[in-house]
Amino acid sequence: MKEIKIAELFAGVGGFRIGLENASEKFRVVWSNQWEPGTNIQSASEIYVNKFGREGHSNKDIGAVLDSEIPDHNLLVGGFPCQDYSVATTLKNSTGIEGKKGVLWWEIHRILKNKKNKPEFLLLENVDRLLKSPAKQRGRDFAIILSSLNALGYMVEWRVINAADYGMPQRRRRVFILAYQKKTPIYKAIKESSNPELWITSDGVLAKAFSIKENKTKIHEFFLEKDLVSISENFGKGLKVSPFENCGIMIDGKVSTVKVCPEYSGKHKVIRNIVVKEHRVPEEFFIDKDSLEKWNYEKGAKKKERTTKEGFTYIYAEGGMIFPDRLDAPSRTIITGEGGSSPSRFKHVIKTPSGRLRRLIPLELERLNMFPDNHTMGHSDNKRAFIMGNALVVGVIEKIGESLLKEIENS
Repeated sequence: MKEIKIAELFAGVGGFRIGLENASEKFRVVWSNQWEPGTNIQSASEIYVNKFGREGHSNKDIGAVLDSEIPDHNLLVGGFPCQDYSVATTLKNSTGIEGKKGVLWWEIHRILKNKKNKPEFLLLENVDRLLKSPAKQRGRDFAIILSSLNALGYMVEWRVINAADYGMPQRRRRVFILAYQKKTPIYKAIKESSNPELWITSDGVLAKAFSIKENKTKIHEFFLEKDLVSISENFGKGLKVSPFENCGIMIDGKVSTVKVCPEYSGKHKVIRNIVVKEHRVPEEFFIDKDSLEKWNYEKGAKKKERTTKEGFTYIYAEGGMIFPDRLDAPSRTIITGEGGSSPSRFKHVIKTPSGRLRRLIPLELERLNMFPDNHTMGHSDNKRAFIMGNALVVGVIEKIGESLLKEIENS
């Protein structure tokens, strides 16, 4: 394959694109889509266009994008939101199944279903709770995704990866989902293998990208129903824990899943490696003495009285957090509320060589996600922080891209 054409959905500011292009010049984005609902200012899309150009970029609701607008591609990528993926019967739909309105997974499904030349590969990212949601039907949402991909002719491997476990500067745990279409040599090779556990633990794309310790846990296997409505209504009922572990494979509806532990012996990046010199930090990022008491309260242990919608009152307890953040460790997960000067439990605060406390600047947040310096320049500090809270760790995508390309070439 001379080049791998990519369609990037929910593109944000291009994390998938940067990671894959870092992995190889053979990866080429031919179409991208980014739309932020509920706002007239499309900051992420503006940044994307500023960095990569307007050609092939779409800035409209993916639900309004016609299938014909999306060119043929080999690899579909995207970090789609974690929502309620339930389905419902409908007389208007000839297949009898319709995705819940507004749920973006069903837009991915729609594109895959309607494309005459389906992409050979998918690379998707989501929060790791996808494997166990919703609370009343553990694992149902992921079961719906796997079963629907199976019906579309794909096999799937997945893995929960914490970037910091592999030397990257942020503790960000996400599930990465790779899928292979039936016509690909990779699919055929796995299909012919009599031992799916080897693909999960050593031979697979994700296993080669992110090595694991020798697995001594028994693999769990089960079959998914083909009827999505039945899965939506019944899967996971009565279960206290999800049947999906942090690693697994699904082929022809058969799920093989096991809990694995990371193995890494290389260098580790920590907060100290990404911070700028103190004199480069604008004064508004330093914490003044008047607000220090509020910061200590937010970061400290506390008990709060809360009331449910039904009127039940209970005590919610929070443990204390390290304050300020350690410079010799990876950062905590960046969240969208990282920006702004108001005291917060979740914002990062570090101590400078002079002894002053300060928040992280947007450039440092970009570095924690392994983006190029000043990638989001041109927008407000708060918006840049929000965007990084929504982004992924580019280094993870780069390693997956390298491993996927090797597997494609070897196949």
